[in-house]
Amino acid sequence: MTSAAGVGVPVGDLLVDAGLLTRQQMSDAVRTWVRTGARLETILINSGVVRRLDVYRVLARGWDIPYMEDLDQYPVDERLLAGLQPTELVAGAWFPVRRRDDGTVLVATAEAPSERRRTEISRRLGDAPVEFAAVTGLDIDVAVMRGFRGLVLEEASLGLWRRDENRSARTVLSRGQRWFFGVAAVVLVVLAVLYPRAVLVALSATVGAAFLVSVWFKFAICLSGARFERFETVTAADVAALRDVDLPVYTVLVPVYREANVVGDLVANLGALDYPPSKLQILLLLEEEDDETRNAAKAARPPQTITFVTIPAGQPQTKPKACNVGLFLAKGEFLVIYDAEDKPDPDQLKKAVVAFGRGGRSLACVQAALNHWNAEENALTRMFTLEYSFWFDYMLPGLDASRMPIPLGGTSNHFRTDALRRLGGWDPFNVTEDADIGIRAAALGRTVSVINSTTFEEANRAYGNFIRQRSRWIKGYLQTTLVHLRQPVTLLRMIGPRSAFGFALLVGGTPLTFLCVPPLYVLFAVSLLLPPDTLSPYFPGWVLWSGLVNLLLGNSLMIYVSMMGAFKRRRYRLVAWGLVNPLYWLMHSISAYKALWQLITRPHYWEKTTHGLSTVAGHPPADGPVHA
Repeated sequence: MTSAAGVGVPVGDLLVDAGLLTRQQMSDAVRTWVRTGARLETILINSGVVRRLDVYRVLARGWDIPYMEDLDQYPVDERLLAGLQPTELVAGAWFPVRRRDDGTVLVATAEAPSERRRTEISRRLGDAPVEFAAVTGLDIDVAVMRGFRGLVLEEASLGLWRRDENRSARTVLSRGQRWFFGVAAVVLVVLAVLYPRAVLVALSATVGAAFLVSVWFKFAICLSGARFERFETVTAADVAALRDVDLPVYTVLVPVYREANVVGDLVANLGALDYPPSKLQILLLLEEEDDETRNAAKAARPPQTITFVTIPAGQPQTKPKACNVGLFLAKGEFLVIYDAEDKPDPDQLKKAVVAFGRGGRSLACVQAALNHWNAEENALTRMFTLEYSFWFDYMLPGLDASRMPIPLGGTSNHFRTDALRRLGGWDPFNVTEDADIGIRAAALGRTVSVINSTTFEEANRAYGNFIRQRSRWIKGYLQTTLVHLRQPVTLLRMIGPRSAFGFALLVGGTPLTFLCVPPLYVLFAVSLLLPPDTLSPYFPGWVLWSGLVNLLLGNSLMIYVSMMGAFKRRRYRLVAWGLVNPLYWLMHSISAYKALWQLITRPHYWEKTTHGLSTVAGHPPADGPVHA
């Protein structure tokens, strides 16, 4: 049990003697300590039994050092911070405050000041004598963010780009890509002037072929995914076999921006996670100017497991930049991202722990499925739910089974924290940072897998909101494609031809498919409305027939996989809505052309999705999910 260094008295006894804890509360905490192996003070704080401030005041007396009430009032001494890294101070729970006239450095500590600790910290401070003062762990985090504000902001925003600009979407087109697209455009214009009919025929055939190949690829992968649960399942028995004492510390990052209307539900949803509170670190990432969300979060009376982190103002103002800031403060062996409206399965963290244990050190990330609790609110939510069911229940498991790179979803991706740091964190300039990091992990020899757990979200019920959200996703897929195809030979060498082909068809082919839909629909409509003789000067008969076959076959395949998703989730009332998929794809096409325009004009603009629009109570539906 945790003891006060130099005295040998358990912290619980000190708190009882101080009148801050009853003997019964002490006994309960000790039982939790035996079950979980967590630090006793952490158990007491996170359970809400004792205030964090009171615990550390008592610890300071036990450690025989003063308690520092006003760490945030001391000016930052840049000379003391020189050569230190914010991550080592957070992990070590110490912070150099000031150098006294006699050369002694006053160090704030949230850990017992042992002689070994004194020696190690003194060495990091140039062998200066050290004098300790006690503070809370939260005080250390705040001091680190204040002292390293500029460094944290720069690293979160530009770190990946500075290390390797070819891996960052900050540069939209590399020099080679600008030359390629420029020359291709000139050649196309010249050929169109010289051979207009041949160019029109070639473009039509290319569009049709690209559409069909992309759809066929998705269909084949989905069939592979249909067999996934036969050999990749974390069962309830696997979860029950876990012992709390063996569970690692888990960090949960929740980036929120202008989410005052849903943050109260978020606090409740996070509170439902089945994981020892003493081993949970939940960081609520709040933008500096977002006082409304901050005040709403405070009003929700969050538990002590939730810490507010203020993201320094600066560009780009994106979710991945906020997550990079959170990564500096992450103390867990594993880390997961949740969005403001998420309601994960209670045992999801434990399932991820089991999956990581099976996957070995090469497994960098596991992705949980996403689905919706307001699936049947209107036509759009029904189609959205069918799409998510197809993507997360078939597509991603199929990629996993086929050992192809997996573009992660925007939430519920669980990482090994050390692997995530080695990957360089997220690209703050990529508006689908999740898809990018999944491909980047594969390129660096790391694997990504899928677990049979679901996080329920709010399906988009407003059409304008849907277009904004989907255009950002498609723009991010375009960014990711451009980033990873800057060095195609290197990509082939690192992930192999098969995986590179899969990446090109899925991540690059998805936007291309949506861009191809309107021309194919127009060609189909024109061929029905006009006599064949009218079109024959421009399109040979085989072009019209192949376009018709591509359109009918491609849409039939996508209707089929949409219906498959409904069956797997046992949402049989949604099956017939799969027939509406061609109209749903037109909405994607509108989003795709908007995404293409924004890629040119506003490549790094994060178009926010508005949450909390649903009129349905936010809970999982009774007819799903089917996961074990």
